[in-house]
Amino acid sequence: MTSPIRLAPGDAAPDFALLTDAGETLSLKELRGRKVVLYAYPKAMTPGCTKQACDFRDSLASLQAAGYEVVGISPDSPAALAKFRDRDAITFPLVSDPDKATLVAYGAYGEKQSYGRTITGVIRSTFVIDEEGRIERALYNVKATGHVAKLRRDLGLD
Repeated sequence: MTSPIRLAPGDAAPDFALLTDAGETLSLKELRGRKVVLYAYPKAMTPGCTKQACDFRDSLASLQAAGYEVVGISPDSPAALAKFRDRDAITFPLVSDPDKATLVAYGAYGEKQSYGRTITGVIRSTFVIDEEGRIERALYNVKATGHVAKLRRDLGLD
């Protein structure tokens, strides 16, 4: 597999309609008119993904006050996402992309380095999408720890 595509500021954000942790369908179209932080993570309930989700949860009020909606996306099933939501009191939607088509469209699935080896998987990424559905920021290979604080600084929220 070759390296995934990379989105850049100004690109149209690929639309999606995916099942959430609540078993409902959420589409990017539904979020038009609002700014969206879409973040891709490899697997629910793993240490890094839990830390990142809890950081977003703990920053949600200030992100929402600044007009941002937060959505997490992973290949996990809606049932696994519901467990994650309940265990860690996640207060924003988590969407399931089991066939990874949306992750691929965002360039958040493909070859990556892990402990010195090249593997294929979810590339931890964050996308800031504007009210018209365009990419404002596309951040690839972000760290699970400290990323939300850096994103808040970059968005001028600190």
